[in-house]
Amino acid sequence: MAIIQLPKDLKFGVATAAYQIEGATNEDGRGQSIWDTFAKTPGKVVNGDNGDIACDSYHRYKEDVQLIKDLGCDMYRFSVSWPRILPNGTGDVNQAGLDYYHRLVDELIAQGIEPMCTLYHWDLPQALQDNGGWENRETIEAFVNYAEIMFKAFEGKINKWITINEPWCVSYLSNYLGVHAPGNQDLQAATTISHHLLVAHGKTVKRYRELGMEGEIGYAPNTTWKEPYSNQQQDIDACRREVGYLIDWFFDPVFLGSYPEHLVDWYKQKGVTLDIKAGDMELIQQKIDFVGINYYNGNVARYQSGSGLFDCEDIDMGYNRTDINWPIYPEGFYKVLTYIHDRYGDTPIYITENGACFNDDVQQGQVKDDGRIDYLKTHLASLQRSIDSGVPIKGYLCWSLLDNFEWAEGYTMRFGLVHMNYRTLERTKKDSYYWYQKVIDNGWYEL
Repeated sequence: MAIIQLPKDLKFGVATAAYQIEGATNEDGRGQSIWDTFAKTPGKVVNGDNGDIACDSYHRYKEDVQLIKDLGCDMYRFSVSWPRILPNGTGDVNQAGLDYYHRLVDELIAQGIEPMCTLYHWDLPQALQDNGGWENRETIEAFVNYAEIMFKAFEGKINKWITINEPWCVSYLSNYLGVHAPGNQDLQAATTISHHLLVAHGKTVKRYRELGMEGEIGYAPNTTWKEPYSNQQQDIDACRREVGYLIDWFFDPVFLGSYPEHLVDWYKQKGVTLDIKAGDMELIQQKIDFVGINYYNGNVARYQSGSGLFDCEDIDMGYNRTDINWPIYPEGFYKVLTYIHDRYGDTPIYITENGACFNDDVQQGQVKDDGRIDYLKTHLASLQRSIDSGVPIKGYLCWSLLDNFEWAEGYTMRFGLVHMNYRTLERTKKDSYYWYQKVIDNGWYEL
Protein backbone atom coordinates (compact mmCIF):
# COMPACT_ATOMS: atom_id res chain seq x y z
CA MET A 1 0.00 0.00 0.00
CA ALA A 2 1.39 3.36 -1.02
CA ILE A 3 0.75 6.37 1.21
CA ILE A 4 -0.41 9.46 -0.72
CA GLN A 5 0.58 12.50 1.34
CA LEU A 6 -1.21 15.67 0.27
CA PRO A 7 0.20 19.17 0.93
CA LYS A 8 -0.72 20.67 4.26
CA ASP A 9 -1.80 23.94 2.62
CA LEU A 10 -4.03 22.29 -0.01
CA LYS A 11 -7.60 23.52 0.40
CA PHE A 12 -10.39 20.95 0.23
CA GLY A 13 -14.01 21.48 -0.64
CA VAL A 14 -17.10 20.46 -2.56
CA ALA A 15 -19.02 22.05 -5.41
CA THR A 16 -22.62 22.43 -6.59
CA ALA A 17 -24.64 24.53 -9.05
CA ALA A 18 -27.80 26.53 -8.49
CA TYR A 19 -30.23 24.90 -10.93
CA GLN A 20 -29.09 21.44 -9.89
CA ILE A 21 -29.80 21.80 -6.18
CA GLU A 22 -31.84 24.89 -5.28
CA GLY A 23 -35.37 24.19 -6.48
CA ALA A 24 -37.78 27.04 -5.64
CA THR A 25 -37.83 28.00 -9.31
CA ASN A 26 -41.06 29.95 -8.96
CA GLU A 27 -40.44 31.56 -5.58
CA ASP A 28 -39.42 35.01 -4.37
CA GLY A 29 -39.46 36.69 -7.76
CA ARG A 30 -37.08 34.38 -9.62
CA GLY A 31 -37.41 34.59 -13.39
CA GLN A 32 -37.33 31.64 -15.77
CA SER A 33 -34.08 30.26 -17.14
CA ILE A 34 -33.28 28.33 -20.30
CA TRP A 35 -33.09 25.20 -18.18
CA ASP A 36 -36.65 25.65 -16.93
CA THR A 37 -37.72 25.83 -20.57
CA PHE A 38 -35.49 23.01 -21.82
CA ALA A 39 -36.39 20.60 -19.01
CA LYS A 40 -40.09 21.05 -19.74
CA THR A 41 -39.66 20.43 -23.46
CA PRO A 42 -40.72 16.81 -24.11
CA GLY A 43 -37.84 14.48 -24.92
CA LYS A 44 -35.01 16.74 -23.74
CA VAL A 45 -34.46 15.39 -20.21
CA VAL A 46 -34.70 11.77 -19.06
CA ASN A 47 -38.11 11.01 -17.52
CA GLY A 48 -39.18 14.62 -18.11
CA ASP A 49 -37.36 15.59 -14.91
CA ASN A 50 -36.84 19.26 -14.03
CA GLY A 51 -35.28 21.45 -11.36
CA ASP A 52 -38.48 22.79 -9.80
CA ILE A 53 -37.68 21.12 -6.46
CA ALA A 54 -34.27 19.45 -7.04
CA CYS A 55 -32.65 19.09 -3.58
CA ASP A 56 -34.70 22.00 -2.19
CA SER A 57 -31.44 23.57 -1.05
CA TYR A 58 -33.06 26.99 -1.32
CA HIS A 59 -34.98 26.12 1.84
CA ARG A 60 -32.51 23.62 3.31
CA TYR A 61 -29.27 25.54 2.83
CA LYS A 62 -28.44 25.47 6.55
CA GLU A 63 -28.66 21.68 6.55
CA ASP A 64 -26.40 21.54 3.50
CA VAL A 65 -23.86 23.96 4.97
CA GLN A 66 -23.77 21.75 8.06
CA LEU A 67 -22.96 18.77 5.84
CA ILE A 68 -20.07 20.77 4.37
CA LYS A 69 -18.90 21.79 7.84
CA ASP A 70 -19.08 18.19 9.12
CA LEU A 71 -17.03 17.09 6.11
CA GLY A 72 -14.26 19.43 7.24
CA CYS A 73 -14.17 21.51 4.06
CA ASP A 74 -12.18 24.71 3.72
CA MET A 75 -14.21 25.91 0.71
CA TYR A 76 -17.61 25.59 -0.92
CA ARG A 77 -18.11 26.37 -4.57
CA PHE A 78 -21.69 27.28 -5.45
CA SER A 79 -23.28 29.17 -8.30
CA VAL A 80 -25.74 32.03 -8.40
CA SER A 81 -28.95 31.78 -10.39
CA TRP A 82 -28.81 34.81 -12.70
CA PRO A 83 -32.66 34.94 -13.05
CA ARG A 84 -32.94 34.98 -9.26
CA ILE A 85 -31.01 38.26 -9.23
CA LEU A 86 -32.33 39.75 -12.49
CA PRO A 87 -35.53 37.94 -13.49
CA ASN A 88 -35.32 39.25 -17.05
CA GLY A 89 -31.52 39.19 -17.27
CA THR A 90 -31.37 43.00 -17.13
CA GLY A 91 -33.39 45.71 -15.41
CA ASP A 92 -34.43 45.86 -11.77
CA VAL A 93 -32.64 43.76 -9.18
CA ASN A 94 -34.75 41.21 -7.34
CA GLN A 95 -33.77 41.92 -3.73
CA ALA A 96 -35.23 38.64 -2.48
CA GLY A 97 -32.77 36.79 -4.70
CA LEU A 98 -29.81 38.73 -3.34
CA ASP A 99 -31.09 38.15 0.19
CA TYR A 100 -31.05 34.38 -0.31
CA TYR A 101 -27.38 34.39 -1.32
CA HIS A 102 -26.54 36.67 1.59
CA ARG A 103 -28.13 34.12 3.93
CA LEU A 104 -26.15 31.31 2.31
CA VAL A 105 -22.83 33.18 2.34
CA ASP A 106 -23.33 34.40 5.91
CA GLU A 107 -23.97 30.82 7.02
CA LEU A 108 -20.82 29.60 5.26
CA ILE A 109 -18.70 32.33 6.84
CA ALA A 110 -20.20 31.64 10.27
CA GLN A 111 -19.16 27.99 9.88
CA GLY A 112 -15.61 28.90 8.81
CA ILE A 113 -16.10 27.86 5.17
CA GLU A 114 -14.76 30.08 2.39
CA PRO A 115 -17.31 30.77 -0.37
CA MET A 116 -16.21 30.39 -4.00
CA CYS A 117 -18.91 31.84 -6.22
CA THR A 118 -19.59 30.92 -9.85
CA LEU A 119 -21.50 33.67 -11.63
CA TYR A 120 -22.64 31.58 -14.59
CA HIS A 121 -23.36 27.86 -14.36
CA TRP A 122 -25.65 27.61 -17.38
CA ASP A 123 -28.98 29.06 -16.20
CA LEU A 124 -29.26 31.96 -18.65
CA PRO A 125 -32.43 34.01 -18.11
CA GLN A 126 -34.98 32.91 -20.71
CA ALA A 127 -35.72 36.56 -21.52
CA LEU A 128 -32.16 36.93 -22.83
CA GLN A 129 -32.40 33.70 -24.82
CA ASP A 130 -35.56 35.05 -26.44
CA ASN A 131 -33.38 37.90 -27.71
CA GLY A 132 -30.70 35.61 -29.14
CA GLY A 133 -28.97 34.43 -25.98
CA TRP A 134 -25.18 34.16 -26.07
CA GLU A 135 -25.21 34.49 -29.85
CA ASN A 136 -26.26 38.12 -29.35
CA ARG A 137 -23.39 40.38 -28.19
CA GLU A 138 -25.87 42.31 -26.01
CA THR A 139 -25.78 39.33 -23.65
CA ILE A 140 -22.12 40.13 -22.97
CA GLU A 141 -23.10 43.53 -21.57
CA ALA A 142 -25.96 42.02 -19.61
CA PHE A 143 -23.57 39.54 -18.00
CA VAL A 144 -21.03 42.19 -17.04
CA ASN A 145 -23.82 44.27 -15.49
CA TYR A 146 -25.08 41.25 -13.51
CA ALA A 147 -21.53 40.46 -12.36
CA GLU A 148 -21.03 44.03 -11.16
CA ILE A 149 -24.22 43.82 -9.09
CA MET A 150 -22.87 40.68 -7.43
CA PHE A 151 -19.38 42.10 -6.87
CA LYS A 152 -20.75 45.18 -5.13
CA ALA A 153 -23.35 43.29 -3.09
CA PHE A 154 -20.83 40.78 -1.74
CA GLU A 155 -17.72 42.90 -1.40
CA GLY A 156 -15.83 41.73 1.67
CA LYS A 157 -17.84 38.50 1.87
CA ILE A 158 -16.91 36.64 -1.30
CA ASN A 159 -13.24 36.82 -2.26
CA LYS A 160 -13.09 34.10 -4.93
CA TRP A 161 -15.12 34.50 -8.10
CA ILE A 162 -15.51 32.31 -11.17
CA THR A 163 -16.95 34.06 -14.20
CA ILE A 164 -18.14 31.17 -16.38
CA ASN A 165 -18.33 27.44 -15.77
CA GLU A 166 -17.37 25.14 -18.64
CA PRO A 167 -17.65 27.45 -21.66
CA TRP A 168 -17.29 24.41 -23.97
CA CYS A 169 -20.53 23.03 -22.55
CA VAL A 170 -22.28 26.38 -22.88
CA SER A 171 -21.21 26.71 -26.52
CA TYR A 172 -20.59 23.39 -28.25
CA LEU A 173 -22.44 20.86 -26.06
CA SER A 174 -25.50 23.12 -25.90
CA ASN A 175 -25.53 24.77 -29.33
CA TYR A 176 -23.74 22.32 -31.65
CA LEU A 177 -24.39 18.89 -30.16
CA GLY A 178 -27.70 20.14 -28.74
CA VAL A 179 -27.52 18.00 -25.61
CA HIS A 180 -28.06 20.87 -23.15
CA ALA A 181 -30.19 24.00 -23.12
CA PRO A 182 -31.08 25.68 -25.40
CA GLY A 183 -30.56 22.56 -27.54
CA ASN A 184 -29.44 24.08 -30.84
CA GLN A 185 -27.37 22.17 -33.43
CA ASP A 186 -25.40 24.79 -35.32
CA LEU A 187 -21.58 24.69 -35.43
CA GLN A 188 -21.28 28.30 -36.55
CA ALA A 189 -23.58 29.52 -33.77
CA ALA A 190 -21.70 27.44 -31.19
CA THR A 191 -18.36 28.86 -32.30
CA THR A 192 -19.71 32.42 -32.23
CA ILE A 193 -21.01 31.76 -28.72
CA SER A 194 -17.63 30.38 -27.60
CA HIS A 195 -16.06 33.71 -28.55
CA HIS A 196 -18.79 35.78 -26.92
CA LEU A 197 -18.38 33.80 -23.68
CA LEU A 198 -14.67 34.55 -23.61
CA VAL A 199 -15.30 38.25 -24.29
CA ALA A 200 -17.87 38.27 -21.46
CA HIS A 201 -15.33 36.62 -19.17
CA GLY A 202 -12.64 39.16 -20.10
CA LYS A 203 -14.89 42.19 -19.75
CA THR A 204 -16.04 40.93 -16.36
CA VAL A 205 -12.47 40.50 -15.12
CA LYS A 206 -11.70 44.02 -16.38
CA ARG A 207 -14.74 45.42 -14.55
CA TYR A 208 -13.70 43.60 -11.36
CA ARG A 209 -10.30 45.29 -11.54
CA GLU A 210 -11.83 48.69 -12.29
CA LEU A 211 -14.05 48.40 -9.23
CA GLY A 212 -10.95 47.82 -7.10
CA MET A 213 -12.30 44.67 -5.52
CA GLU A 214 -10.23 42.78 -2.96
CA GLY A 215 -10.13 39.14 -3.95
CA GLU A 216 -9.42 36.77 -6.81
CA ILE A 217 -11.17 36.03 -10.07
CA GLY A 218 -10.84 33.30 -12.70
CA TYR A 219 -12.90 30.92 -14.81
CA ALA A 220 -13.51 27.15 -14.89
CA PRO A 221 -13.18 25.31 -18.21
CA ASN A 222 -13.89 21.60 -18.50
CA THR A 223 -11.07 19.44 -19.78
CA THR A 224 -10.34 15.99 -21.16
CA TRP A 225 -7.34 14.03 -22.37
CA LYS A 226 -7.01 11.90 -25.49
CA GLU A 227 -3.86 9.78 -25.53
CA PRO A 228 -2.78 8.91 -29.08
CA TYR A 229 -3.28 5.22 -29.87
CA SER A 230 0.06 5.20 -31.70
CA ASN A 231 2.92 7.53 -32.55
CA GLN A 232 1.59 7.95 -36.08
CA GLN A 233 1.23 11.64 -36.86
CA GLN A 234 -2.41 11.29 -37.88
CA ASP A 235 -3.26 9.82 -34.44
CA ILE A 236 -1.29 12.55 -32.67
CA ASP A 237 -3.00 15.27 -34.72
CA ALA A 238 -6.49 13.84 -34.18
CA CYS A 239 -5.97 13.76 -30.41
CA ARG A 240 -4.50 17.26 -30.48
CA ARG A 241 -7.65 18.53 -32.18
CA GLU A 242 -9.94 16.74 -29.72
CA VAL A 243 -8.04 17.99 -26.66
CA GLY A 244 -7.74 21.44 -28.23
CA TYR A 245 -11.51 21.56 -28.71
CA LEU A 246 -11.88 21.77 -24.91
CA ILE A 247 -8.53 23.13 -23.71
CA ASP A 248 -6.60 25.15 -26.32
CA TRP A 249 -9.69 26.86 -27.76
CA PHE A 250 -10.70 28.22 -24.36
CA PHE A 251 -7.22 28.71 -22.84
CA ASP A 252 -5.11 30.12 -25.69
CA PRO A 253 -7.13 33.37 -26.03
CA VAL A 254 -7.00 33.98 -22.25
CA PHE A 255 -3.32 33.15 -21.76
CA LEU A 256 -1.74 33.62 -25.19
CA GLY A 257 -3.99 36.24 -26.81
CA SER A 258 -5.06 34.26 -29.88
CA TYR A 259 -7.08 31.24 -30.96
CA PRO A 260 -5.11 28.08 -31.88
CA GLU A 261 -4.36 28.24 -35.60
CA HIS A 262 -4.77 24.51 -36.20
CA LEU A 263 -8.38 24.69 -34.96
CA VAL A 264 -9.15 27.98 -36.71
CA ASP A 265 -8.03 26.33 -39.95
CA TRP A 266 -10.03 23.18 -39.22
CA TYR A 267 -13.19 25.18 -38.60
CA LYS A 268 -12.64 27.14 -41.81
CA GLN A 269 -12.67 23.83 -43.68
CA LYS A 270 -16.12 23.29 -42.12
CA GLY A 271 -17.29 26.71 -43.28
CA VAL A 272 -17.09 28.19 -39.78
CA THR A 273 -15.50 31.58 -39.10
CA LEU A 274 -14.95 33.87 -36.13
CA ASP A 275 -16.24 37.43 -36.06
CA ILE A 276 -13.64 39.08 -33.84
CA LYS A 277 -14.34 42.75 -33.16
CA ALA A 278 -11.61 45.30 -32.54
CA GLY A 279 -10.40 45.01 -28.96
CA ASP A 280 -11.94 41.58 -28.31
CA MET A 281 -8.68 39.69 -27.93
CA GLU A 282 -7.22 42.31 -25.61
CA LEU A 283 -10.31 42.03 -23.42
CA ILE A 284 -10.15 38.25 -23.33
CA GLN A 285 -6.50 38.30 -22.30
CA GLN A 286 -7.11 40.00 -18.96
CA LYS A 287 -4.82 38.59 -16.31
CA ILE A 288 -6.67 36.21 -14.01
CA ASP A 289 -5.75 35.19 -10.47
CA PHE A 290 -6.43 31.47 -10.84
CA VAL A 291 -7.91 28.99 -13.26
CA GLY A 292 -10.47 26.38 -12.29
CA ILE A 293 -10.06 22.94 -13.85
CA ASN A 294 -12.96 20.51 -14.21
CA TYR A 295 -11.92 16.96 -15.10
CA TYR A 296 -13.93 13.74 -15.20
CA ASN A 297 -12.61 11.43 -17.90
CA GLY A 298 -10.38 10.82 -20.90
CA ASN A 299 -9.43 7.99 -23.22
CA VAL A 300 -7.06 6.57 -25.80
CA ALA A 301 -8.03 7.69 -29.30
CA ARG A 302 -6.88 7.56 -32.92
CA TYR A 303 -7.49 9.08 -36.31
CA GLN A 304 -10.60 7.79 -38.06
CA SER A 305 -11.97 9.69 -41.04
CA GLY A 306 -15.57 10.76 -40.48
CA SER A 307 -15.49 10.08 -36.74
CA GLY A 308 -17.04 13.12 -35.13
CA LEU A 309 -16.06 16.71 -35.81
CA PHE A 310 -12.32 16.04 -35.66
CA ASP A 311 -11.87 12.59 -37.27
CA CYS A 312 -10.96 11.26 -33.82
CA GLU A 313 -12.18 7.88 -32.59
CA ASP A 314 -12.10 6.70 -28.97
CA ILE A 315 -10.68 3.20 -28.48
CA ASP A 316 -12.25 1.00 -25.82
CA MET A 317 -9.17 -0.18 -23.93
CA GLY A 318 -11.27 -1.92 -21.28
CA TYR A 319 -11.06 0.83 -18.68
CA ASN A 320 -13.59 0.62 -15.88
CA ARG A 321 -16.48 3.01 -16.36
CA THR A 322 -18.72 5.01 -14.07
CA ASP A 323 -22.49 4.52 -14.16
CA ILE A 324 -22.83 7.36 -16.67
CA ASN A 325 -20.52 5.27 -18.91
CA TRP A 326 -17.51 7.57 -18.75
CA PRO A 327 -14.10 5.83 -18.82
CA ILE A 328 -12.14 6.07 -15.58
CA TYR A 329 -8.81 7.51 -16.71
CA PRO A 330 -6.85 9.10 -13.84
CA GLU A 331 -3.72 9.22 -16.01
CA GLY A 332 -5.58 11.79 -18.11
CA PHE A 333 -6.00 14.02 -15.06
CA TYR A 334 -2.22 14.13 -14.60
CA LYS A 335 -1.72 14.70 -18.35
CA VAL A 336 -4.23 17.58 -18.40
CA LEU A 337 -2.71 19.34 -15.40
CA THR A 338 0.88 19.05 -16.62
CA TYR A 339 -0.13 20.04 -20.17
CA ILE A 340 -1.88 23.20 -18.92
CA HIS A 341 1.04 24.11 -16.68
CA ASP A 342 3.61 23.53 -19.42
CA ARG A 343 1.62 25.46 -22.02
CA TYR A 344 0.22 28.34 -19.99
CA GLY A 345 2.60 28.89 -17.09
CA ASP A 346 2.32 29.28 -13.34
CA THR A 347 -1.21 30.62 -12.86
CA PRO A 348 -2.56 28.98 -9.66
CA ILE A 349 -5.02 26.14 -10.24
CA TYR A 350 -8.07 25.03 -8.29
CA ILE A 351 -9.66 21.73 -9.20
CA THR A 352 -13.19 23.10 -9.28
CA GLU A 353 -14.86 19.79 -10.25
CA ASN A 354 -13.74 16.18 -10.10
CA GLY A 355 -15.94 13.26 -9.20
CA ALA A 356 -17.79 10.19 -10.37
CA CYS A 357 -21.28 8.91 -11.04
CA PHE A 358 -22.20 5.76 -9.15
CA ASN A 359 -25.88 5.09 -8.52
CA ASP A 360 -25.62 3.15 -5.26
CA ASP A 361 -28.72 3.35 -3.09
CA VAL A 362 -29.36 3.33 0.65
CA GLN A 363 -29.24 -0.14 2.22
CA GLN A 364 -29.91 -0.38 5.98
CA GLY A 365 -29.13 3.31 6.35
CA GLN A 366 -25.77 3.07 4.54
CA VAL A 367 -24.60 3.82 1.01
CA LYS A 368 -21.65 1.62 0.04
CA ASP A 369 -20.19 3.47 -2.95
CA ASP A 370 -16.79 1.80 -3.20
CA GLY A 371 -16.55 2.74 -6.88
CA ARG A 372 -16.57 6.44 -6.03
CA ILE A 373 -13.94 5.95 -3.31
CA ASP A 374 -11.68 4.12 -5.76
CA TYR A 375 -12.19 6.90 -8.32
CA LEU A 376 -11.26 9.58 -5.80
CA LYS A 377 -8.22 7.61 -4.61
CA THR A 378 -6.72 7.33 -8.08
CA HIS A 379 -7.53 10.91 -9.07
CA LEU A 380 -6.13 12.40 -5.87
CA ALA A 381 -2.97 10.37 -6.57
CA SER A 382 -2.80 12.00 -10.02
CA LEU A 383 -3.31 15.35 -8.31
CA GLN A 384 -0.38 14.65 -6.00
CA ARG A 385 1.75 13.52 -8.96
CA SER A 386 0.99 16.85 -10.62
CA ILE A 387 1.92 18.83 -7.51
CA ASP A 388 5.20 16.89 -7.26
CA SER A 389 5.77 17.76 -10.93
CA GLY A 390 5.55 21.48 -10.17
CA VAL A 391 1.91 22.24 -11.03
CA PRO A 392 0.70 25.03 -8.69
CA ILE A 393 -2.51 23.44 -7.39
CA LYS A 394 -4.09 25.35 -4.52
CA GLY A 395 -7.29 23.45 -3.90
CA TYR A 396 -9.41 20.41 -4.72
CA LEU A 397 -13.22 20.58 -4.80
CA CYS A 398 -15.09 17.34 -5.26
CA TRP A 399 -18.19 17.20 -7.45
CA SER A 400 -20.60 17.04 -5.81
CA LEU A 401 -21.84 17.53 -2.28
CA LEU A 402 -25.28 16.12 -3.11
CA ASP A 403 -26.87 13.86 -5.67
CA ASN A 404 -28.76 16.36 -7.82
CA PHE A 405 -30.42 17.23 -11.12
CA GLU A 406 -27.85 15.91 -13.59
CA TRP A 407 -28.92 18.08 -16.52
CA ALA A 408 -30.15 16.04 -19.50
CA GLU A 409 -29.89 12.86 -17.39
CA GLY A 410 -32.42 14.22 -14.91
CA TYR A 411 -32.32 12.44 -11.54
CA THR A 412 -31.07 9.14 -12.94
CA MET A 413 -27.34 9.82 -12.39
CA ARG A 414 -25.82 10.38 -8.95
CA PHE A 415 -22.54 12.24 -8.37
CA GLY A 416 -23.00 13.13 -4.70
CA LEU A 417 -21.02 12.34 -1.58
CA VAL A 418 -24.45 12.61 0.06
CA HIS A 419 -27.38 10.51 -1.18
CA MET A 420 -30.62 12.32 -1.96
CA ASN A 421 -34.02 10.71 -1.56
CA TYR A 422 -35.86 12.82 -4.10
CA ARG A 423 -39.25 11.89 -2.67
CA THR A 424 -38.58 12.75 0.99
CA LEU A 425 -35.52 15.03 0.41
CA GLU A 426 -33.68 13.08 3.10
CA ARG A 427 -29.89 13.37 2.90
CA THR A 428 -27.76 10.29 3.73
CA LYS A 429 -23.98 10.47 3.98
CA LYS A 430 -22.35 7.87 1.72
CA ASP A 431 -19.25 5.86 2.54
CA SER A 432 -17.36 8.19 0.17
CA TYR A 433 -18.37 11.14 2.35
CA TYR A 434 -16.75 9.50 5.38
CA TRP A 435 -13.69 8.53 3.32
CA TYR A 436 -13.22 12.08 2.03
CA GLN A 437 -13.81 13.45 5.53
CA LYS A 438 -10.93 11.27 6.78
CA VAL A 439 -8.63 12.40 3.95
CA ILE A 440 -9.36 16.06 4.72
CA ASP A 441 -8.73 15.47 8.42
CA ASN A 442 -5.53 13.41 8.00
CA GLY A 443 -4.07 14.93 4.81
CA TRP A 444 -3.12 11.49 3.52
CA TYR A 445 -4.61 8.12 2.56
CA GLU A 446 -3.57 4.65 1.47
CA LEU A 447 -3.77 4.01 -2.26
